Amino acid sequence: MITSLSIKNYALIEKLTIDFSKGFSTITGETGAGKSIILGALGLVLGKRADLTSLKNKEEKCIIEAHFEISKYNLSPFFEANDLDYENDTIIRREILPSGKSRAFINDSPVNLQELQELSLFLIDIHSQQQTQELSDENVQFEIIDAIANNQLTILDYQSLLKSYKSDKSKLNSLVKKQTESLKEQEYNTFLLDELVAAQLKSGQQEVLEADFEKLNNVEIIKESIDKSLAIANEEQIGVLHNLNEIKVSLQKIASFSSEYHSLLERITSITIEFDDISDELNRCSEKLINDPEQLDLISQKLQVIFNLQKKHQVSTVDELLEIQTKLENSVLELGNIEEEIAALTNSIQKKTIALDDFSDAIHNNRLESIPVLSQKLITILETLGMPNVRFKMELNESSSYLPNGKDELQFLFSANKGTDFGLLKKVASGGEMSRIMLAVKAILAQYSKLPTLIFDEIDTGVSGEIAIRMGEIMKEMSQEMQIFAITHLPQIAAKGNAHFKVFKSTIGEDTQSELKLLSNEERIVEIAQMLSGTIVSESALNHAKALLN
Repeated sequence: MITSLSIKNYALIEKLTIDFSKGFSTITGETGAGKSIILGALGLVLGKRADLTSLKNKEEKCIIEAHFEISKYNLSPFFEANDLDYENDTIIRREILPSGKSRAFINDSPVNLQELQELSLFLIDIHSQQQTQELSDENVQFEIIDAIANNQLTILDYQSLLKSYKSDKSKLNSLVKKQTESLKEQEYNTFLLDELVAAQLKSGQQEVLEADFEKLNNVEIIKESIDKSLAIANEEQIGVLHNLNEIKVSLQKIASFSSEYHSLLERITSITIEFDDISDELNRCSEKLINDPEQLDLISQKLQVIFNLQKKHQVSTVDELLEIQTKLENSVLELGNIEEEIAALTNSIQKKTIALDDFSDAIHNNRLESIPVLSQKLITILETLGMPNVRFKMELNESSSYLPNGKDELQFLFSANKGTDFGLLKKVASGGEMSRIMLAVKAILAQYSKLPTLIFDEIDTGVSGEIAIRMGEIMKEMSQEMQIFAITHLPQIAAKGNAHFKVFKSTIGEDTQSELKLLSNEERIVEIAQMLSGTIVSESALNHAKALLN
């Protein structure tokens, strides 16, 4: 629960420190006195966004600090998860600098607003008049039913699975779209791939084929040139080989006379050996030369296939064609992989669908069991609040879609009087009825919630007299389980508080300030009497105030 609140340089508040106790506290004050300012400051501590308009003195920073006693609320896991120091007396501080920047601290550790907002969910529920109107919202109605049904953890599991299910569905849709597009191209790609595979391409193949083509295409010229070369080399009397041998014989005669002559002999010997080898190679080439028109035609066709493929794919080498072939093969394989992925995702979605249906059924059945309980509890409380003939009809209809909290659609129907038909809450309930219904809802939820503090901001709108007294009694009963604050204009409710605070404005020179004060018993009698009769307090109003307090 909140034990103290300190405000400095915020709106109309220059400096304020106030302590709070457990139980039921009421806050009163004239319209415009600053009750909304107190709530605004508390909202900043709980993580709401701030701006420079919050500063009373634009040259100084605004500091709002709240102390919370949290030893009974098992919040240690939250502090561990967020790497924060846990203290039974936890201090939350918010600072707004003149530059407009905002800082937040939990037990002096800097935190971001998200962490502050997450912690606030465990600390305080501030019920505003706007929330009373939100009672007509289906999501809020589900939250009420699910709190009674103890569905919170099941819904969290369902939502986690639903997120994964939607992710799978999104992936599946993308893959199916990709598969459809790929199938359109598959036939043509398969045709291109078949062409390349049929060509039996190999790296370096084109160069070999072109060389073979040149040989076969010019076999007669080659044959003639080789034979002529052999004739020149091997003619018995004047052939090159014969003459080389003659030179070699001549040099052998003089080689012993000088190293120079010996070196010349070695060189001519080497030439003779090399030329002899060349002659043998020419003979072999001559023997291998065959005029083969059929082979020439085959090579020509093969080269034409390669040239055609190169032209089609706009490349100039066989290696580039082989790269294209690999890509096409991978494309076909990828389509096969897409089919496997689609099958795997489809299987996953089917399993998750079964699990989601199981969660939805559990949530639905729990709601069915809790609806009569909620309806009866509401009727019991509202009968004491001047609505003796109130009836509720809460109908669950199963949707074919997975909704954020299950598959149920809800109609929350209401009738306040005998003989009137049921209607949607937002259409048939008056403002006063809505206030009483919301109080009844909060009173019921307090039995299921471990929340330390609940603040009602004028939940008494549209009620008075005995109904207001009973509303005050209900809030006092709720305060046995949690800390309750009620900001009210009704003396009947103000009188029910264990502690009574007054918000008022004071003028110091040219400066107007809002202040919050804990009233003594005597001050409280006067305040309630003024709420009953106005500024001029009559004796009867004082007596009435004392009676309400007693």
